[in-house]
Formats: sequence, structure tokens, C-alpha cells
Amino acid sequence: MGDKFDFIRQEMSNLQESGLFITLRVMGSPADAWMIVDGKRVLNFCTNNYLGLANHPAMKEAAKKAIDQWGVGPAAVRSIAGTQELHIQLEKRLAEFKGVEDALYVQSGFCANQAAIPPLVGRDKDTGEQDVIFSDRLNHASIIDGARLSGAKIVVYEHCDARDAERVIRENLPKYRRGLLVTDGVFSMDGDIAPLDALYEVAEKYGVMTMVDDAHGEGVLGGGKGIVHHFGLQGKFDVEIGTLSKAFGVVGGVIAGKKVIVDYLRQKARPFLFSSAVTPADTAACLAAVDLLEQSSELVEKLWANTEYFKKGMVQLGFDIGRSQTPIVPVMLGEAPLAKEFSRRLFENGVFAMAIGFPTVPRGQARIRVMNTAAHSREDLDLGLAAFEKVGRELGVI
Repeated sequence: MGDKFDFIRQEMSNLQESGLFITLRVMGSPADAWMIVDGKRVLNFCTNNYLGLANHPAMKEAAKKAIDQWGVGPAAVRSIAGTQELHIQLEKRLAEFKGVEDALYVQSGFCANQAAIPPLVGRDKDTGEQDVIFSDRLNHASIIDGARLSGAKIVVYEHCDARDAERVIRENLPKYRRGLLVTDGVFSMDGDIAPLDALYEVAEKYGVMTMVDDAHGEGVLGGGKGIVHHFGLQGKFDVEIGTLSKAFGVVGGVIAGKKVIVDYLRQKARPFLFSSAVTPADTAACLAAVDLLEQSSELVEKLWANTEYFKKGMVQLGFDIGRSQTPIVPVMLGEAPLAKEFSRRLFENGVFAMAIGFPTVPRGQARIRVMNTAAHSREDLDLGLAAFEKVGRELGVI
């Protein structure tokens, strides 16, 4: 007779047999173009450090100064004694940067989605009236979890399909109290971009609230200001969710948009109300990132130049890089065991690029995901392309 943990052992065994078991890699150096990974110096194609800010001297100096002035942590939630002047400064600067009325700074992008969705839609505990969320089929896990927590009805529309979004809104909205359309801006596994302009028109037509998660668009699209700027919709989209752990190189999340919504979320957002405030060092580093982005577009321009060079090289070699429109480059391989073997051989050749499989992506769509950054030199990209060519030929992919 087994014990109460047999189900865990069986599931772990299944993950290993199917090639889906996750092995944590250990970084021995800061996030940068080159890193020490599991004791070996390798070219880094894994982090979301789009602009190379995670190890930028100005960012580190800002964090050090904040520790000297403010200590290492607020030691309280924002709604009691945790709101420091730094937090207010960052919220004002982020709102100005994004061209919106107000912004709320929270602990992470994941928290931001869980903070924003449940107060806006759900089910009335007294009347039983329910709201409805219209969600892109490939939305991020944090959106999915936030939607589930809300208690609202979730209706999925086909990926990046504004016509299908209109169809499901037309069919379902009359049955519910109010609606929210939510989409990723840049889809992190495929690198494609939501048709935000078309989705906005549909939502406005039916009086549905709009929300976009711009985690992979900030610092990348719209001159660095994100996908809403990319489409010229600043001030029109109701809610923008941001993640300060990617292009900004630090940690934290932001909920930006109309003041009436942000003020409401300060009263209702549970991750904001019941989790300690972000540290002074992180907050000050985020402020430094805004400074750098406002001072110059050089890093954004280099990111895109590197992206175009790498993509062109991969296509010329014969790789399938999917439908990416951004610095995210999915190298499509199919089955998880092949992707894992490809990643292992790349590492042997000095390139760190992780395999991604189910459940992060659908079965049969395993891939190596390359994250281009402004920290890479042209020589780095040539080295990476040479490694992909060598391994691709060895494994019969090209």
C-alpha cells in the first residue's frame, strides 16, 4: 500500500518520461549578454533583459543610494505604513511616461493582473449577477489566474482575432452585468502582437472595458513606451498592466490607466492591500530605468537592430521562427525531447537558450525561445547563429 504522496511521485515520473521535467539552472553572475550558468560562461539568450538594464551602472547606483537613505524594506503593506515617497514618485513618473492619468505600483506583473481583474468584474454576492471576461486564447497564466479568481464568466476568443472577439461579445454580453476584454500585448511564447486597435474598436462598440498586459511591450514597442503607444491609443485603453522585471531590468508591476480605475483599485486590490510594499532599492532602480528611457532611444534602437540581424540569419539558415513580430524569437522544433536535446547541445557549444514545452506551450509546439537584447554585440549574435547552425545540422533540423 502506498502513502499519501504516491500521486506526487507518479506525476514526477511522468514529467521525466515525457521530457517535461523542469531542471533549475543556477546563475553565477548578473543578468547580461554573457553569464555564468551552472559554472560555465555562456552567451545568454534566455533572460528578458531587453535593454540590458539589469546590470546597468546607473541602476545599481540608484539602488545602493536608496538603501542608504531608506533601508532595505518598508516592513509594511502600502495601505498601513509601507507607502514611501519613492513609491509615489515612481507612480507619477510611470503615469507620465505612459501618457495616462494615474498608475499603481505593485509587487510583480503577476500580482498586477491578480490585483486588477477581480475588483473590476466578478459575481455580486447579494444579487448573484455575474460579469464576463473576453480573453485571448493564448493569454498569459497571470491573466488566466486573475480571471478565475474574479468569479466572472470567462469566454475565450481565438488568438489575435478581433472578429471572433466581436462574435463572442455579441453572443454573450447581453447575458451578463458588464464585460471586460483582456489581452496580452506581446505574446511571450510566439512574439506576436495583439491587434490592439481593432480590439479597442470592438470593445468600444459594445461598451466593454479594455485591459492589456504590456509585460513584453514596455521598453520594446512604441519607442519604449509600450504597445498602447505603438497603436496610438494612449489615454484610450482603460487599463495597462506593466512588468518592471523585463525591459526595466528590476522587479515589480504597474497598473496604469484612467484615474477612476486606479483610485478604485487602491481600495480593492487584494495583492496591493495584503502584501508588503516593494523595497526601496527596487523602486529607486525602476525610477532610474524611466530616466534612462526618457533620456535616449539608443538602447531601444539597438535592441531592434539586433533582432532584425538575428532573425534574418536564422531564416537564411532554414529555421522556422514562427510568427514573431518582436525581439522574441521562437525556434520551432515540435516535440519536447528534441527541444531539450537541442538546448543541451547549444549549451555545450557555449550558448544558453532554454527549451520550452507543454504546458507553457501546446503539445507538439516545443521550441527554443531566443530573447534578443541591446546588451548583445554583433559578434555575440554571429557566435549564436553559428552554434544554432552547428546543432541544427547535427540534429537534422536544418
